Amino acid sequence: MIAGLSKAHALIAGGVTAVVVIGGVSFWTLRGNGSDTTAAPASPAPTTSSASATPTPTPTPTPTAKPKPPPPVNPLTGIGKPPAGPVLAVKIDDTPNGRPSRGLDQADIVYIEQAEGGLTRLVAVFGTHKPVVEPVRSVRASDPELLAQYGPISLVASGGGGDSLAVLDHSSVRGAIYDRGAPGFSRDANRPAPYNLQADLGRVAAAVHTGGSRSVGFGWAASDPRVKAAPATNGVRTVVGSTPVTFDWEPTIGKYARTIGGAHLHGVNGVLMATPNVLVQLCKVSVNTADIDVAGNPSQYTHTVGSGRVVLFRNGHRIEGKWSRRASGAPTTFTDLKGKPLLLAPGGAYVVLAAQGAPV
Repeated sequence: MIAGLSKAHALIAGGVTAVVVIGGVSFWTLRGNGSDTTAAPASPAPTTSSASATPTPTPTPTPTAKPKPPPPVNPLTGIGKPPAGPVLAVKIDDTPNGRPSRGLDQADIVYIEQAEGGLTRLVAVFGTHKPVVEPVRSVRASDPELLAQYGPISLVASGGGGDSLAVLDHSSVRGAIYDRGAPGFSRDANRPAPYNLQADLGRVAAAVHTGGSRSVGFGWAASDPRVKAAPATNGVRTVVGSTPVTFDWEPTIGKYARTIGGAHLHGVNGVLMATPNVLVQLCKVSVNTADIDVAGNPSQYTHTVGSGRVVLFRNGHRIEGKWSRRASGAPTTFTDLKGKPLLLAPGGAYVVLAAQGAPV
């Protein structure tokens, strides 16, 4: 037994595992790093739970679509999309000899201005429609200033006296002038001259190379809470030169009908001359001694660059306001007395260019 133990000790001393049997029981011993260590039971292998939660990925946020801008509308009427093709302005007679007019009911915007001798003349702006218009009359020196806010627009006229054509030629407005051989003109055999010149605006538009419509400062809205709060009125009464300019509010059609001597004004086709809006724009008016008619009457120059009072008539009510325009190429700003933009009822307008101090 001693010998057996000695042999085992020798094996352990040599770093060899030995089995020692004592009393029939076997003991395994190990030797490492110079000391004997009893082997520890093996640790159980870790188990992986099949029920472990898989991390939920963070969803990628859906980008919010930017709202589409509203489609552009006709800046001259507030109805429909902007018209294609050039915008044309036409000088039209506004005396008893020139009535009834042709095509005027299809204009988008109509200006009533002073001419000479206390008489009035019209500047009708056509963008949406291009009808035959009659009677076409001559340019005034103030017309280029008025129309420059429309951008590259063409002015259709019979001719011009004094300095009017020279002023037109030096402006941004282009002329389609009968006396200069422009196409699209003809004479109406049923009327006496000079009240029988007519212009086919479809032919004129095909011949000119001016641009389309752009905003000149008119704002449009079918409803406006300021209207009901404004004073009610049954029409418009003012004076341009020495000519009364009047409109009656017709609630059944929602428009202001122009009246002459108390009677409603109609076109050659029987259509009532009416509009949903009348703007009375009070302007400085000066004498243009460079343009004098055959009767010795000097032309009047209406200044549409500057500022002043304006009165908007819509929906049977009147709203006081102000207008301003800094340069001939700039649009006109129309605001109420609190500085908020005036809003016109969609459908076009008459703009009455009366002198400062005229009754409204």
